[in-house]
Amino acid sequence: MAAYLGLSRSTVSLVLNNSPVAQGLKPETRERVFKAAHELNYRANYFARVLNKKRSHMIGILSPDLTEGYDSELLTAMEDLLIERNYVYFISSHHWNHNRIQQLLQVFVERGAEGIILINTPVDAAPNIPLVSIGSLTHDFPVTSIGINNTLGVRKALDHLYALGHRRIALFKGHAGSSDTESRWQAVQHGCQQLGLAVNERLVVQLERIRDGLDPIREGYLAANRLLQSGEPFTALLAFNDMSAIGAIHALRDAGRHVPQDVSVVGFDDVQAATIVQPALTTVRQPLDRMGVLATTEMLARIEEPTHPVEQFCLEPELVVRKSSAPCPQPA
Repeated sequence: MAAYLGLSRSTVSLVLNNSPVAQGLKPETRERVFKAAHELNYRANYFARVLNKKRSHMIGILSPDLTEGYDSELLTAMEDLLIERNYVYFISSHHWNHNRIQQLLQVFVERGAEGIILINTPVDAAPNIPLVSIGSLTHDFPVTSIGINNTLGVRKALDHLYALGHRRIALFKGHAGSSDTESRWQAVQHGCQQLGLAVNERLVVQLERIRDGLDPIREGYLAANRLLQSGEPFTALLAFNDMSAIGAIHALRDAGRHVPQDVSVVGFDDVQAATIVQPALTTVRQPLDRMGVLATTEMLARIEEPTHPVEQFCLEPELVVRKSSAPCPQPA
């Protein structure tokens, strides 16, 4: 390019990299460079740039399931900030396969990722680059953690149902291995104890992943059917997440139960689907936008400032009351 134009290599490089210094060049010089690049079909060698600058400006993001509403809303918030900061990113899902998690971590490092954001992803050993984890998992190595106050969120949901007169509350426990399962379940047990509510084991169903595909709504549908088949009466359901709550609403409807007239349903997360299901879902809102932005901000800070501290953040949820919860149809 430089020889073709009769310009120095540094001049051509400044223009093609859109350097602020290039703005001091004559407009016709910049125009000549861009025109020649088009005529010669010039493409920058990305890996040569990485080697030269020792920076890739790439982030890896690892998620269990890219179709899940929770994950997709976090990703949207991350994407906006990464684009604004001129970073590229690549995303992979592991579908809860432990070997795949470790393999993908290695692939991210080999492809030049400067950091990795883990969404609800358990990791045994950490690569030697900055990590940010979203969820309630604990690690034996330094990792910035973005979590939610599950105790407060669950208590708000239980208080809401209790105030409506519900005493026989069915419960969906999260999947085995999910980052929030244990902390949220402990919060359920503690909250029920404080309210004087018995945790009836026949009204507790643990969500199970479907072997032939990832379908969180169907998981909730099947879990609700198991509750109904138990024959144990209940007037309310507190689900582990919104997607399982939506599945439960469909199952209850198919069984002839009306929501919320017969059974109130409360979810957790406040994904977009919670507002369009019928009836609109009462749920515990996680600040997903803020969590995604915070995770990305902390990641970029740790990359660009090696002394930036590794911190743990616990954000506050809020209860959003919609149409899927109502007073108990039976006396307490």
